[in-house]
Amino acid sequence: MLVFTRANFTLFAVPKTGSTAYHVALKNKAQIVLAQDTALKHMTLRKYDRWFAPYLKGAHDLSPDRVAVMRNPVEQVRSWYRYRMRPKVAGGPNDLTGMSFDDFIGDVIAKRPPEHARIGSQFVFLTSPEGELRVTHLFAYEHRDLLDDFLSDRLGEAVETKRKNVSPEVDAPLSAAAEEAFLKARPEEWALYESLMMAGGRLETPLTA
Repeated sequence: MLVFTRANFTLFAVPKTGSTAYHVALKNKAQIVLAQDTALKHMTLRKYDRWFAPYLKGAHDLSPDRVAVMRNPVEQVRSWYRYRMRPKVAGGPNDLTGMSFDDFIGDVIAKRPPEHARIGSQFVFLTSPEGELRVTHLFAYEHRDLLDDFLSDRLGEAVETKRKNVSPEVDAPLSAAAEEAFLKARPEEWALYESLMMAGGRLETPLTA
């Protein structure tokens, strides 16, 4: 997570949405950088609302805009699947060797996901416990040009990123039955993503207190 106090926005790192590339490109331009610890780098909006937003307001009188990226839910989970197919993961608790993408999807949406499938959800990351979107500017992964334009406008200079933390190319077909099960298990996430795409790849949401 990066906080740009001068440009008045916080850039959140939703996992598997290209956030690492932006953090590497922009960390030297941010005034507050939370990137060394995974839990802080990928701070959810719920944690931000609970303790970091009050800190910014109390200590610095800041209420920055909130910027995040959302990806097609299936593609985001597919990226997790490929990431955990890396050779360096082999033999560990997240090793998916021999597991199909269908099986991984099934584990992800299980009532009690096994450790290798505990990847969270974009919807939970971006919303309050009541399901309210807590991001001011939400961009679609598929329309990153809109995010680049926003960042360039706010920072006053062009933003250039290079691909980072790239998952290996692994075939990951998904059956119609598994896709339907995933959709039924996460209707709120699909609804939010569809709203984002119908808006052209960018949602602007005024926040309540």
